Amino acid sequence: MTEKNITTKIVVYSYKELAENDKKLVETARQATRNSYAPYSHFNVGAAVRLDNGVVIMGSNQENAAFSGICAERSAIYNAGANYPGVHIAAIAIAAYTGGDFVQEPISPCGVCRQALIEFEKNAPHPIRVLLAGRDCVYELASVSALLPLTFKDF
Repeated sequence: MTEKNITTKIVVYSYKELAENDKKLVETARQATRNSYAPYSHFNVGAAVRLDNGVVIMGSNQENAAFSGICAERSAIYNAGANYPGVHIAAIAIAAYTGGDFVQEPISPCGVCRQALIEFEKNAPHPIRVLLAGRDCVYELASVSALLPLTFKDF
């Protein structure tokens, strides 16, 4: 028997420590929470992707009574894929708002979103940086694969 350990490097920043372009991406994700339609969960999630050409696209979670909505992350990346085919995603920021304020600790994407993001990363010439925004801190991961370390890549 052997044992393997999987570790994920997360750099934790205060919002003030972020580079200006990362602050703007986080702010856009926070703004996107206002466009969320979450009458069932009351958990408003926003995402913002910055493309290699500098364009920033927002997405937000959209729920419905059949519980077949879409998450903010997929809303943003599918928008990017549909409207900017061939332009790769450089970074994604994710924020959540509930109970009258942004969440204290950053949230991470669900499994479906992780798989969708990993496929965008697989088709890009570089990793997609991930910024997970809490109220006062932001977690930075160097790539989506850090969120899904045992990803199935041979597809």
